Amino acid sequence: MLIAGFPAGAWGTNCYLVAPAAGEECVIIDPGHEAAQGVEETLAKHRLKPVAVILTHGHIDHVASVVPVCGAHGVPAWIHPEDRYMLTDPEKALGRSIGQPLLGELSIGEPDDVKELTDGSALQLAGMELTVAHAPGHTRGSVTFRLPESPDIPSVLFSGDLLFAGSVGRTDLPGGNTAELYESLARVCLPLDDSTVVLSGHGPQTTIGRERAANPYLGEAARGPGADDAAPRRGL
Repeated sequence: MLIAGFPAGAWGTNCYLVAPAAGEECVIIDPGHEAAQGVEETLAKHRLKPVAVILTHGHIDHVASVVPVCGAHGVPAWIHPEDRYMLTDPEKALGRSIGQPLLGELSIGEPDDVKELTDGSALQLAGMELTVAHAPGHTRGSVTFRLPESPDIPSVLFSGDLLFAGSVGRTDLPGGNTAELYESLARVCLPLDDSTVVLSGHGPQTTIGRERAANPYLGEAARGPGADDAAPRRGL
């Protein structure tokens, strides 16, 4: 298994390219602000051919390069229907907090082919199976993608802005909901094996075991309804 990632743009959003091996087809996860060049460099370095872009949610820092990346390679973008509107109206999703000057530099809109993600579905892409889990809280349409364990790697969770090393996604933007975030943490993350590698939308990789032991939000989610904020949140 090949997983190549890099932080992109003003928000340092992690973009990942995932393939069975070098020289094969791949999927691209969350090509955000100024990610297109890094995508092309990574494709060339590992001799990869993209077949799809898949998105953990619709915030501009995760989708800003969707149009040029999909257009350059003629591939579809997959997004949950609750977040699809963000592709064409990103400021609405952020309470107009990022400002027109930045938006004026970006290729806002939908690519030619958009497909919608559903909870529990198994995407068969590039010779791999990625399981989709709807995980609202950061946004209404947030999802995670999980790769099963294989001989060369443990199970991998691409958590978007649901779970970070030591923190979780913010819930104060339009569509955010703290109670839903805790429910998503409990339903999506807590049942996973401690060995599961977590590749987040921002920051370093971690594991479910490490976060179960030290992440105050995951601890609160384990204790059930009525959880309180316990530490600074991350994400756009």
